[in-house]
Amino acid sequence: MALAFMEGNEAVARGAMAAGCNFFAGYPITPATTIFNNMLKMLPPKGGICVQGEDEIASMGYCIGAAMAGKKVLTATSGPGISLYSEHISFAIGSEIPMVIADVQRLGPSTGSATRGADSDIQFLRWGSTSGVPVIVLAPKDVRDCYWLTVQAFNYAERFRCPVFIASNKEIGMTKESFDLDAVQLPELMERTQFKGEAFLPFEAEPDKAPPFLPIGGKTLVRQTSSTHGPDGYITIDPNTIADCQERLRKKIHAHREEISLVEENMVPGTDTLVISYGITSRAVEDAAAALAEKGRPVSTLSLKTLWPVPEQVLIRAAERFSRIVVIEMNLGQYVNDIRRILQGKQVDFYGQMNGVLIPPVKIMEAIEND
Repeated sequence: MALAFMEGNEAVARGAMAAGCNFFAGYPITPATTIFNNMLKMLPPKGGICVQGEDEIASMGYCIGAAMAGKKVLTATSGPGISLYSEHISFAIGSEIPMVIADVQRLGPSTGSATRGADSDIQFLRWGSTSGVPVIVLAPKDVRDCYWLTVQAFNYAERFRCPVFIASNKEIGMTKESFDLDAVQLPELMERTQFKGEAFLPFEAEPDKAPPFLPIGGKTLVRQTSSTHGPDGYITIDPNTIADCQERLRKKIHAHREEISLVEENMVPGTDTLVISYGITSRAVEDAAAALAEKGRPVSTLSLKTLWPVPEQVLIRAAERFSRIVVIEMNLGQYVNDIRRILQGKQVDFYGQMNGVLIPPVKIMEAIEND
């Protein structure tokens, strides 16, 4: 047993190291700075690079360049930084540049409250780039999740050659707790597929896959552009070529939605209510469910670890036998409408709170009992 006592931000850094991360660039911002601090301690002794950019935009630029050169890249910020990252996120999506972005969310909007947590950025992570091409967003509920999901995030980034977000928040990121590092079953590490052959086309791939990779700066010329392009990497305005490229960017993720869908469920026989949550709110839901069971009104719970792409089939299967769904979010309702869209015909109730305070189990119990 390797019992560790750490905050979620340190667990993200340790997960990145376990995944083979060898480059970090970022800019200090509460409540994400301790990811930077931990990477500064861990990376250089292992031969990695840790850089503070002059601002968030520069930091993302460093990360993109490092990823294009073949590095496994992590950056970390909070809501205001994600706003500044947005243009580079679009570049990473369109040019299929793998990286992991930890968003330790705080209460918004705008500067908001730097020391208050909330799941403020859930929709922005999905839609905060041009084109609407799908992204992958994972949501930890505790420190253990921060460790395990960071490794998953790197695997997805490498496999699908895309940015992958970790939607943590201040309450997880800056709260210490114990967990057994040795007991965490980490997935087998994935690496981006390297090109082998003669004629290299940087964006040529099967319709539902990412293209094989070659680093910039090697013997083979590698073209990268933020403009619309064809398989050869040259800028194009041909509608058919553009459409094929956009469809592949969508399909390479959506075709593998089931494999990306990570959840944790507790299905209690004989219950008629399913409570859906994510992030640290799932822990309050667990406490509320335990208290309700003692009162003779048990419920089932579903905690989503994958937010985007929406785990549609998982939700449909999980909700099938329930007459009522209750969605709990630490915001004013950024995810519930997707659940309502998927579970049409079901009664879907909602309770949200966005005032910088964690949702207590008693409020969740009231929402569940108010039927």
